[in-house]
Amino acid sequence: MNEPTRPLPRANELDTQEFWAATKNKELRYQQCDGCNTVVFYPRRHCTGCTSGNLTWKLSKGFGTVYTFSVVRQSYHPFFRGKVPYAVAWIELEEGPRILSNVIDVDDPLVDVQISMKVELVWEEHEEINIPLFKPVD
Repeated sequence: MNEPTRPLPRANELDTQEFWAATKNKELRYQQCDGCNTVVFYPRRHCTGCTSGNLTWKLSKGFGTVYTFSVVRQSYHPFFRGKVPYAVAWIELEEGPRILSNVIDVDDPLVDVQISMKVELVWEEHEEINIPLFKPVD
């Protein structure tokens, strides 16, 4: 029997295509408006501040803090079933955007994950894209 695989996002959607392409090179990218400097994440074709279409891609250093989180204790998807309990967290990157991801490499997410905890980017590698995950800073 094959090991269950993670469900992957569609990497060919117009707004997010460039973001997912950058993950293949292990680059976590976000956008910033050229007009009003609003940081934009998740990727899209317009600024959420002024609706301008002039956005520049920026590269995150991959460090942040846990803004908030939840611990999943039950999952019906075969890939995630063997990972419970696991933490799903909003990570506030140093550059400003927040990204929804998992906090990994903790013994017990009920105890080891905390709001304001410092985390750093790690990559779960796949053939077409890589998934950005976060682990506690050592």
